[in-house]
Amino acid sequence: MRWLRFVVIAFIVALLHAGNVLNLIALGPGNIKPDLLLILLVFAAINCTEKDAIAASFLIGFLADMAAAPLGPYTIVFGVFGSILVQLRKIILMKKMFHQAIAIFVMGILTGSFVQILLYFKANQNIFKAYQLFVGTSLYSAVIGPYIYWIFSAMAEWLGIRRHRFGVRSGR
Repeated sequence: MRWLRFVVIAFIVALLHAGNVLNLIALGPGNIKPDLLLILLVFAAINCTEKDAIAASFLIGFLADMAAAPLGPYTIVFGVFGSILVQLRKIILMKKMFHQAIAIFVMGILTGSFVQILLYFKANQNIFKAYQLFVGTSLYSAVIGPYIYWIFSAMAEWLGIRRHRFGVRSGR
């Protein structure tokens, strides 16, 4: 992987996540927006080599922490669940858009749940409204995710990521 290029793309995605640009496509009174960092996490975990995917998971988690208010929980949760997804890709083929959407939704629910648990222990925040927000965010990310995933896939060669993970060229 070409790490400098990946870091630049991840940083741009984090800036979009933290800024007001996504408010243009926000839904409902809860201001539900897609989580582009989550989609990038799933893309990296599915397409990168195992070592690169785990490192990218922690990097994306760190950038999610920088985009959010409290520092710490996203780095831990994205790193751990990104590593788990790297191992699951050996068992579950996530080549189709529907499978990618399911992976994004499940990862959104799992990471959101564990981030809220860590935030509850750290800051004693009310987590009921947060659950409604991250379930909506996970669903929105799963709907729009395969299209954003396609954009990341188009940049894969430029990022130094093999595009043919599941074909004859990958040895599977």
